[in-house]
Amino acid sequence: MVTYITLAKFTDQGIRTIKDTTKRADMAKEMAGKFGVKMSNIFWTNGEYDLVTISEAADDESMAAFGLMLSATGNVRLQSLKAFNREEMGRILSKIP
Repeated sequence: MVTYITLAKFTDQGIRTIKDTTKRADMAKEMAGKFGVKMSNIFWTNGEYDLVTISEAADDESMAAFGLMLSATGNVRLQSLKAFNREEMGRILSKIP
């Protein structure tokens, strides 16, 4: 599984309906499963981004499809970052001469 950190900002629509944000998060988790994506954590944050999620997916395409579908709801704009754990980073570093 590939790990992703997603940074999200509310759209105007998302902030107008902010009282539904926890319900939408539950729906997003359910939607993620339909794409083979597991959202393990959702955090509401202060600062440049409104939400941070930690997810796992089988591949980039599954995560991209989920992200596009979630964005199409009109409540958030996403930026997903592929993340590497210590073991994965070790394998990457071993390729450097």
